[in-house]
Amino acid sequence: MNKIYFDNAATTPIDTAVLQAMIPYMENHYGNPSSIHSFGRTTRSAIEEARKSIATCLNVSPGEIFFTSGGTEADNMAIRCSVHDFKIKHAITSRIEHHAVLHTLEELDKRGNIQLHFVKIDEQGNVDLTHLEELLKFTNERTLVSLMHANNEIGTLLPLKQVGDICAKYNALFHSDTVQTMAHYAFDLQAINVHFVVGAAHKFHGPKGVGFIYIKNDARITPYITGGSQERNMRGGTENLYGIVGIAKALSIANAHLTEHQQHIQALKQHFIKELQSNFTDVQFNGNTNPHQSLYTVLNVSFAPNPNGEMLLFSLDIAGIAASGGSACTSGSNQGSHVLRGIGAAADRPSVRFSFSKMNTIEEVDYTIAKLKEVLG
Repeated sequence: MNKIYFDNAATTPIDTAVLQAMIPYMENHYGNPSSIHSFGRTTRSAIEEARKSIATCLNVSPGEIFFTSGGTEADNMAIRCSVHDFKIKHAITSRIEHHAVLHTLEELDKRGNIQLHFVKIDEQGNVDLTHLEELLKFTNERTLVSLMHANNEIGTLLPLKQVGDICAKYNALFHSDTVQTMAHYAFDLQAINVHFVVGAAHKFHGPKGVGFIYIKNDARITPYITGGSQERNMRGGTENLYGIVGIAKALSIANAHLTEHQQHIQALKQHFIKELQSNFTDVQFNGNTNPHQSLYTVLNVSFAPNPNGEMLLFSLDIAGIAASGGSACTSGSNQGSHVLRGIGAAADRPSVRFSFSKMNTIEEVDYTIAKLKEVLG
């Protein structure tokens, strides 16, 4: 069998249709979008069409969409600029957020810009909504709440609308890192009280190096990157033209086939769970595996303590199977996963994150199960 790619939560292969949409803007339409001549007008039009396409997918105004270099920049923009512009003194997050959020808030706390509070989570990574409300009652000052829609390592989903309603009750700003869920769920941002959400193209079969941020009209912030009038004076720097064309095309494709892809990938995940439980006596799952409370593209598996455990990922790689021990953004770290520590996962049990896309098959799952049986005995 050819190599198997089960690390789609880290990045996805680019869709051929997305690449084809981008190529003309690499080869022929190369004008600077800020130029007033015909070359520039052509590329400016492409950017605004992309903005309109994304806005339509999210049911928002095109004026609320701004292009970035990816999810990390978008998260930093939402957090740093809202803290500064809205004079935020208190922020609430969880200890299992992506480091783009967690490290940013911890830095602001360390500098004395904010007082950071951590909402309680359970052993599956579910946020304690009662405790969230208690934290919001703590102060009369406006608070920033930053909680991710789905955890990138364990897949546990946040009840986005419910959290938004709680934030609205206390006039809190709500930012959600939606990098893992964008293009995998339908978003109607008119129906949710959320001020900032983000997307990164490479998580849904688009190009790397491009993303976007939605900024609700009543939460307008000042620029995070200055030095030019691009993005309607909200982000200086020449636009990543073909990346922007690519992200809009990728999101459009995903939205057009959303139910089909959900059903296909959910079936892969459920089959994987069933085969793991049938073939291994002491397998556990990190995070919530309830289909209604778990991101269908992610499965974090905890295997019984085993002498070969620390070699598990290497052995899978040798067998041609790509998976992850946690977030790819912490690869090379010897500290282990802060997410697994945060939910109290056993340190002596090797864990592997398998993450799926529309391009994976049942046959690949079965092959992986067979190789796991060989490796773990």
